[in-house]
Amino acid sequence: MSINDLFGTNVFSDAVMKERLPKETYKSLKRTIEMGEPLEKTTAEVIANAMKDWAIEKGATHYTHWFQPMTGKTAEKHDSFISLTPDGRATMEFSGKELIQGEPDASSFPNGGLRATFEARGYTAWDPTSPAFLKEDSAGVTLCIPTAFYSYTGEALDKKTPLLRSMESISKQAMRVLKLFGETSSKKVITTVGAEQEYFLVDKKYYQARKDLIFTGRTLFGAMPPKGQELDDHYFGSIKERIANFMRELDVELWKLGVSAKTKHNEVAPAQFEVAPIFSTTNIATDHNQLMMEIIQKVAMRHDLVCLLHEKPFAGVNGSGKHNNWSLATDDGINLLNPGKTPEENARFLLFLSIIIAAVDEYAPLLRLSAANPGNDHRLGANEAPPAIISVFLGDKLTSIINQIEAGDLNIEKQVELLEVGVSTLPKLPKDSTDRNRTSPFAFTGNRFEFRMCPSSASIAGPNIVLNTIVSEYLRRVADELEKADDFNESLKKVMVRLIKDHKKIIFDGDGYSDDWIKEAARRGLPNLSSTVEAYTYFDKPEAVELFERHGVFTKGEIVSRKEIVFEEYAKIINIEGLTMSQMVKKQIIPACINYMTDVAESISKIKGVCPSVDVSVQEELVNKISKLLFDVRVKVADLNKAIEEAKGISNIESMAFAYREKVFPAMAELRKPCDELEKIVSEEAWPYPTYDELLFRV
Repeated sequence: MSINDLFGTNVFSDAVMKERLPKETYKSLKRTIEMGEPLEKTTAEVIANAMKDWAIEKGATHYTHWFQPMTGKTAEKHDSFISLTPDGRATMEFSGKELIQGEPDASSFPNGGLRATFEARGYTAWDPTSPAFLKEDSAGVTLCIPTAFYSYTGEALDKKTPLLRSMESISKQAMRVLKLFGETSSKKVITTVGAEQEYFLVDKKYYQARKDLIFTGRTLFGAMPPKGQELDDHYFGSIKERIANFMRELDVELWKLGVSAKTKHNEVAPAQFEVAPIFSTTNIATDHNQLMMEIIQKVAMRHDLVCLLHEKPFAGVNGSGKHNNWSLATDDGINLLNPGKTPEENARFLLFLSIIIAAVDEYAPLLRLSAANPGNDHRLGANEAPPAIISVFLGDKLTSIINQIEAGDLNIEKQVELLEVGVSTLPKLPKDSTDRNRTSPFAFTGNRFEFRMCPSSASIAGPNIVLNTIVSEYLRRVADELEKADDFNESLKKVMVRLIKDHKKIIFDGDGYSDDWIKEAARRGLPNLSSTVEAYTYFDKPEAVELFERHGVFTKGEIVSRKEIVFEEYAKIINIEGLTMSQMVKKQIIPACINYMTDVAESISKIKGVCPSVDVSVQEELVNKISKLLFDVRVKVADLNKAIEEAKGISNIESMAFAYREKVFPAMAELRKPCDELEKIVSEEAWPYPTYDELLFRV
């Protein structure tokens, strides 16, 4: 089957709807999707029946409202299409009411105090802007209906609801600005995203032999092998046949679901890979990324591999992130982050650019917290990923233009610089002066901004909620000012000059990994929030609450609940990691080392018994070294257990999270040091679990 025939075969797509729905029903649904018009009950009945027939023809027996609770994962409760007739026969039915709204039990999902256990009812509401799809595997075929998830009192209990709210907000405010430029053909503005996904693959048999990978998703112990990533030979290297077969099946599974997987390659670290899709509307891109993570893991298992989505599964080599390529476009195809050919188009581009710079500067802590999770705390600023300091990279050409704006000189017509490639048979190309800085967390890359801090395991909803909202706020402020202006062009210049002057400090084109940048950022007054718990203290500050409430994205209650969920999750994750370390030390590392040390000691005794004059100082030195390290291990595992017990005893959830960060987290790092030293000197046969060389180089 060709890609054209394969792509989207398991999606109730626009083409399928157009074919199967009556013309008026289809038009009504399109108005709901494109303009937000309410969906009539009778229309929903027709759509539900067509969707059911399509799904059953494809082999489906069940349907589910597929939603994204605040776990960051997806959730689904399956119901069959079966309904009984009065005479006891089975018939397949699916009503408009069942399509539009479901009623799953919400009691066990994180809620941060939004609802009490006796008020557990939650609702799922169909998101018609994201197409329904079919999941198929050895268990059968299920119709999945993307939905929002909220409490019985209307508070958002999921990632999707606030994302949709933020998309509505930015469209509303951006349209106000566009109208000032005389734009009349566009009806709304959409945000688009392409999310690059990084991941590791390890052999299933090695994964199953490591408790830390099973319980935490990362290696809590592990000495570096003689070779890591220093030769850069894995990056963009030839893909091994086993991995290529996995990737081929992954492409097929994604394409059937309409996920436009386009690029795949080896990443920097050994056993690390990346897949990247084509841009799509933000809520669909978010759904697709959730599906992508799930399917990578599912397909990997079929090839006796395990996918690790953790941000830092291995110490000493690069971790995994997710590059969130974000842009703004009108419904009629105008990319608002593309420079134009006319002065008006360029002025519009520069205004939107200035607005985004200002928004990122003022609300840098919110953008930072949107990319925060315990795994990312290991990765950010570790000379492999953007630092924890938010800055904006524009490139030489745009920075020069920004400087001219600040100086009040808007005559910026310049020739495009040509790039000499040094080979006579190749043409001269326009030089791309935008993205030449891989250390920047927020880089302009031609016609979009690439937010590179996002965690590999997390939903991209959070970063895009924040991006949409903070840009909405500055669009609102600018529209408020320019709508009152007597001279639009003169006021426009003043606005851009002020935005740049007030927020230029966020622009940085240098090496984000350097110690000098940390000092320079502090001099500029840019926040350096090194951990998740530190970043999330900004979420419920009055200015943040006011921002989100003004744009209808979060209520104060929803913000407070989410903050509590993050702190609780952080404490639980570090607690699980700490307990896993303690258990591995006591039940695996210490017994293995004692057994090995005993074998060496017995060999000394046997050798001495046979030949007393033989030098056994090597063996004695080894026993002595292991003994000293084991003593260190005993002390440090006791320190870790004490830190865990003290943290668990704290009643305030925020204080508990900080205790896990400031006490348990360092105790874990200290315990790891002697254990990794022991791994280096104990024989491979005696060591109790697979090492980095097996995990990273035996795929």
